[in-house]
Amino acid sequence: MTSLKAETMILISKTLYAQYINCLKKNNVAADQCQVYVKWLRYFLDFCDKHVITPDKSERIRFFTEKLREKRQSDNQCQQAAHAISLYFEMQGMERPPENSFDEPNREPHQIAERETVPQVFDEKFAPSAEFTSFKPRQSQYLVAGYQEKSSSPEWDELIDKLADEIKVRHYSRKTLKTYAHWSRQFQRFLKNKSPQELSTADVKEYLTYLAVKCKVAASTQNQAFNSLLFLFRYALKREFGILKDVPRAKKSLYIPMVLSMPEIEAILKQLYYPYNLFVKVLFGCGLRLFEGLQIRVSDFNFDAGKLLVHGKGKKDRMVPIPEAITQELKVQIEKVARLHEQDLATGYDGVFLDDEIEKKYPKAPKEFMYQWVFPQQSLTVMEETGKRRRYHLHESQLQGALYHAVRKAKIPKKVTAHTFRHSFATHLLQANYDIRTIQTLLGHSSLKTTMIYTHCVPVRTVKEAKSPLDFDA
Repeated sequence: MTSLKAETMILISKTLYAQYINCLKKNNVAADQCQVYVKWLRYFLDFCDKHVITPDKSERIRFFTEKLREKRQSDNQCQQAAHAISLYFEMQGMERPPENSFDEPNREPHQIAERETVPQVFDEKFAPSAEFTSFKPRQSQYLVAGYQEKSSSPEWDELIDKLADEIKVRHYSRKTLKTYAHWSRQFQRFLKNKSPQELSTADVKEYLTYLAVKCKVAASTQNQAFNSLLFLFRYALKREFGILKDVPRAKKSLYIPMVLSMPEIEAILKQLYYPYNLFVKVLFGCGLRLFEGLQIRVSDFNFDAGKLLVHGKGKKDRMVPIPEAITQELKVQIEKVARLHEQDLATGYDGVFLDDEIEKKYPKAPKEFMYQWVFPQQSLTVMEETGKRRRYHLHESQLQGALYHAVRKAKIPKKVTAHTFRHSFATHLLQANYDIRTIQTLLGHSSLKTTMIYTHCVPVRTVKEAKSPLDFDA
């Protein structure tokens, strides 16, 4: 194990530590190997915390040992690690995580753990009660966006700060801030910290030419870089961008979305476990983008009217029907969230994450039930700047990891992402002869041209299908 890096890992509770040591003694593990087994357990819990895989214990052990081999651990070490985890599962006496993982008292230890460095096993002050979930340090989302990272050029740092201020004033998304800051930094590196005051249209032409000719980037990537630099010049530098001529542009090809049939979707759902199976049903049943599904709050559901309020791209809200097939499941989910909320209030948490403007206007809102996430993280998050303990929604990587393995276990030979279910939603409505403008409204598209791409996916049988006059009925 000496070749593995001593990185931060799960800190197991004192109770679990004692139980595991007793289990090792009962199974005749040598005394000098007990701490090695404990370390393997902590590596495993840390691995499960970072990579959502499968509830099947044998599959989890297999994925874990594969990861160890990637880290150049020997066969003997991998066998020892597998034995350590097998004993842990034997001690736990459960095959899969409980369905009601929000309020089940017998949660897995990595769900009630704190992160510490490898040499430590437990610490009294961090030993959580049965009601606590884990706490993870988290930077503010604007810090995550990367614009506050400093470079060797104070002039460029000041310019990026101005860029961020202009984006915030316009209430653009944090992803937009992250993307624009990224391309501005790439532009800075390309020009080797050339003074911002000396920037010209020629520099932009040279950089875009470099992306197209040398890097051979996709058309969408080149357009993203172009729009980022356009915003940088126009609003941060306060100067006109100029006319770009003779700049090679990546040719944009016709994109036909990947869609799934109903049997394929059902096969994937069978391989997903709670809460990801319900989450995917919401994505497909309502035609949501990934971030739209993650950010659903309790107040967004109107079960009496059968409608879901979706907070879409560009701060544009829309209403979509709640699928009747999963209405009861959603009500049960909200009941679980209610119980989790009561536990959080009892432990004195600081509420969920809200947009800054809402929290400033309504300071008590983060703790109110109506603002709770419908798909919350199992762990509380500690804000590094303030020390407050907050609850975030499921992270997109967790769903993506679970979906990745579900698709492969279902043996679907297609590239399936969370967005594939949105494509499938639109395509299935087209096949059912729904009007294209109705689908546009449900998807939240500003332009009908965007929705029309789905007409390329499958043949659509409508009364307006092209037909030769010779074939008309007499």
